[in-house]
Amino acid sequence: MHTGGADVAAGGLALLADPTRARMLSLILASADGRSTVTALADELGLRQPTVSHHAKALLDDGVLVREPEGRRAWYSIAPDQLDRVAELLHVPAAPRDDEAAITRVVDDLATRFAGTFGRVTVERYVRESRDLLAERSGVTSRFTSRAAGFAADRLAALAVDARAAGATTPEVLFVCVQNAGRSQMAAAILQHLAGDRVHVRTAGSEPADAVSPAVVGVLDEIGVPVAGAYPKPLTDEVVRAADVVITMGCGDACPVYPDTRYEDWELDDPVGRPLVEVRRIRDDIDRRVRELIASLA
Repeated sequence: MHTGGADVAAGGLALLADPTRARMLSLILASADGRSTVTALADELGLRQPTVSHHAKALLDDGVLVREPEGRRAWYSIAPDQLDRVAELLHVPAAPRDDEAAITRVVDDLATRFAGTFGRVTVERYVRESRDLLAERSGVTSRFTSRAAGFAADRLAALAVDARAAGATTPEVLFVCVQNAGRSQMAAAILQHLAGDRVHVRTAGSEPADAVSPAVVGVLDEIGVPVAGAYPKPLTDEVVRAADVVITMGCGDACPVYPDTRYEDWELDDPVGRPLVEVRRIRDDIDRRVRELIASLA
């Protein structure tokens, strides 16, 4: 019996069991519009069309592909509900889906949230720019629309913080490292955990990675510190401008310098790719520094 997408969820690694199917999916993912024909796939793979048709039908039956007839041709694309899953399994960045209805909804929601502070035109510009930055510079593929919305909201909130002169009292701290996948995420999570809403914390990366390091998530969990959906974000001007304290970790001169902002550079090893014992050592060093930072803010 055909179970569609459930087959992919239950046995995702089976997608990679047949190298021809894996290559077909990779080619579809890499195509300009996210679809291809059997003829085009056969040419790129150097295989006979009946062979490619056989594999396409198997992927279609499993709910991995969808088929769109167009005249005498049939286009195959990855099923929307399987796109992120397939991209993750194949280690190929999927082109983020440009769902105009979803983007419009995000703009509407943030325009409501920032009503009285920013007009809709400003909100829309930041939403679209944030979406493009995530797509181009950080390789984010999963939960793309929600991440673009969160990134835009954070940037707009930072932009609004130039109300500091109007009496804002909550300190703004920005942690910046290269990939925004290790050190800065550790520091932000520990500071947020210890200080709660007494401090507003942001992170960014000069060359953001695709995801937070699993080892970092693991060693933070060991000490009861949640990472709460954090993901690498590009460094943008408004988050630096909004910060009272900017702490850099191995990213050189990537941060612009503004007057009345406190800058510190923490010399720390990058935990990404290191043995677990080293990651724990870096975590404990960051924990000590964060506690000192909280005391200085107080």
